[in-house]
Amino acid sequence: MNRRIVTLLVALVPVIALGVLGSVLTVPYASLGPGPTYNTLGVVDGKQVVDIHGAPVDPTSGHLNMTTVSVRDGLNIFEAMALWASGQQGLVPRSEIYPPDRTRQEIEQSNAAEFKQSENSAELAALQYLKFPTILVVDEVSKDGPAKDALRQGDELISINGKPVHTVREVQDVVAAVKPGSDVTIQYRRGGSESTAVIKLGARPDAPDKGYLGISPEQKPQAPFSVDFNLADVGGPSAGLMFSLAVIDKLTPGELSGGKFIAGTGTIDDDGTVGPIGGIQYKMAAARSAGATVFLVPDKNCDEARQETPDGLQLIKVDALSDAVGSLEALRSGRPVPSCS
Repeated sequence: MNRRIVTLLVALVPVIALGVLGSVLTVPYASLGPGPTYNTLGVVDGKQVVDIHGAPVDPTSGHLNMTTVSVRDGLNIFEAMALWASGQQGLVPRSEIYPPDRTRQEIEQSNAAEFKQSENSAELAALQYLKFPTILVVDEVSKDGPAKDALRQGDELISINGKPVHTVREVQDVVAAVKPGSDVTIQYRRGGSESTAVIKLGARPDAPDKGYLGISPEQKPQAPFSVDFNLADVGGPSAGLMFSLAVIDKLTPGELSGGKFIAGTGTIDDDGTVGPIGGIQYKMAAARSAGATVFLVPDKNCDEARQETPDGLQLIKVDALSDAVGSLEALRSGRPVPSCS
């Protein structure tokens, strides 16, 4: 065989081997990038993303888009390098997305549960903002907790030791202030009738000096209509703010968006507090690519957002649901709004 051919073949062997290994072996990294964005005022798969039944709905236009982050896993060396070089994706250790002590199914279930909780909190926060009353009910009773023989799921909590309770925090604070082993008197309503129960408190597993009742209370809005959220295959808690704004927009005169393309992100608590999220730079990029000109940013994400702001995207800083509503009203009227910059 010609010496040149032999030399060429010898030189190609490591190149071929590298190519095979590079396309087969996966790296311990996942990529993050801009994900889908959905208009919470619009329709997805033939259904209103935020659907209100039993109340007149005010016409809306424009956009109030929630944003997401896309995650790619199982990358080979070449795919990882190409995504990193694109400048649109970031690589993070796979363990940050998929902790080794949890299965993929457990992570997906957790994400789905967080998303469901964000829907519940979004509805409650919006309806409380609109001044609808709420009740406090027992959502779950621990099978081996102190209250297991006294309270049931669905019981409405009225007072503890004579102190009226209206929020989850009030229940936690009242119970935690009582020493384990002490009796507490719970006033509750079941099936329209009021009753009382005397329960001996246990000790909180994480704080043995504080009382433990063994229930999970939940605030529920009392409104003559229902709110349904119809967005499948999305996980995590970061859609809460935009869901709340959509509920408010549909139930009040005028348009929060002013006909503009508004996008945003942020968790939301029952009381309307807006919390920080991850992947802000990818969410802003997705929003701008879809056409957004304004982006609502949780206060604690502002420093990061300011460093990665896409051209043509105005950032509005929000700390609470009322901030977001007030800022959108100010934006429509041409008044100054709180900014991350």
